[in-house]
Amino acid sequence: MKTSLGLPQSIVGEGGEYKTIGKIGEGTFSDVLKVQSLKGGQYYACKQMKQHFESIDHVNNLREIQALRRLNPHPNILILHEVIFDKKSGALALICELMDKNIYELIKGRKKPLPEKRIMNYMYQLFKSLDHMHRNGIFHRDVKPENILIKQDLLKLGDFGSCRSIHSKQPYTEYISTRWYRAPECLLTDGYYSYKMDIWSAGCVFYEIASFHPLFPGSNELDQISKIHEIIGTPPMKVLNKFKQSRVMSFDFPIRKGKGISPFMPSLSNKSLSLIYAMIQYDPDERICAHEALQHPYFRELRWAEKQAMRRKMRLVENPLERESLNLRRIAKEDQRQNFFRQTQEYPLGLHGLPYAVELPKVTVPAVTNLTSYSNPTFQSIFALPATNRQVQLLQPITYFGTHHKSEKQKEFKSPVKQYHLPALERRGGGY
Repeated sequence: MKTSLGLPQSIVGEGGEYKTIGKIGEGTFSDVLKVQSLKGGQYYACKQMKQHFESIDHVNNLREIQALRRLNPHPNILILHEVIFDKKSGALALICELMDKNIYELIKGRKKPLPEKRIMNYMYQLFKSLDHMHRNGIFHRDVKPENILIKQDLLKLGDFGSCRSIHSKQPYTEYISTRWYRAPECLLTDGYYSYKMDIWSAGCVFYEIASFHPLFPGSNELDQISKIHEIIGTPPMKVLNKFKQSRVMSFDFPIRKGKGISPFMPSLSNKSLSLIYAMIQYDPDERICAHEALQHPYFRELRWAEKQAMRRKMRLVENPLERESLNLRRIAKEDQRQNFFRQTQEYPLGLHGLPYAVELPKVTVPAVTNLTSYSNPTFQSIFALPATNRQVQLLQPITYFGTHHKSEKQKEFKSPVKQYHLPALERRGGGY
């Protein structure tokens, strides 16, 4: 059964049945659907292949499935949950985790620049995915904003349909990555390129995330080379000769010095510009690799935060007492939070009464109020005195007749205690 849009109403796999919610993307070789598991209620992305497959062996030999199985689990690689193959129809669907959007959707139509710390966080995670992938002998070949998925602050690399093994034999397919993100060796050779092409593409993505504009938007292959030379300059002949071995064509490019990136992005820091230039080196042998990029000064703050988090984790693993203390503190905080909510429910106005001022009734007081005089008892000092035979001085009783009138004894009485006046305090900073 299919929906009115021609989509399957449901897909059945080993993990249960998945209900189709709608289409969220479409490519040359597949459609991407949003589906919901009827078993657990979770939402997933279903990549439904347009090609039909003859056997399960054909499916298992797909480079995309092999790559995802080898690279998972990794926090920055898209998770493959299930592979569903229908032998009868030859249909194939990949059930993957559902992300919020891709990088292109994040920056499309946006006017306010992203905070540099957010850009740094995204690029750090992208390099982690590339480093993990390259260490496992795979390169992507189609790194671009549409294939980089995000969910809040989490970034994951997806769509491994074009990936190849690093150890496979050259030449590779010429036309593979999207033109704007294609490295010079892909444009100038007949398929003689390496995993370093992923770094070039990531450098173009880096610039695009920061500026919301593509770095080299060529209209064709020759225009693409022209756009590259316009920014980073025409390379020396010793670099071009590395490409000449594989493609029979004239490399008589006009000599250009290159405008650089700085005039287009004055807000980028020197460290970020340094990293971008290292990523878009014309000579792939001089281009930075993913592991080296993760050690770049641009990411020093993130590396330090990671080390601190790792140290805390190791202390908890090695010290059971500290782990127990942390658990107790968490329990205590939870108890405090619950007590606060309980008091809020029992005393909506708070424990100290009304949260606003209450006007008291006015009391009329006469100008002079006569007070009845009472005899005061005699007090003796309880403080220790020096060793003398002096008699302890007795405090004389004083009679009050009113607020503004003193008795004769009050006028004659002189207190033995000296009076001091404190200087006025100097206010600074508004008092708050």
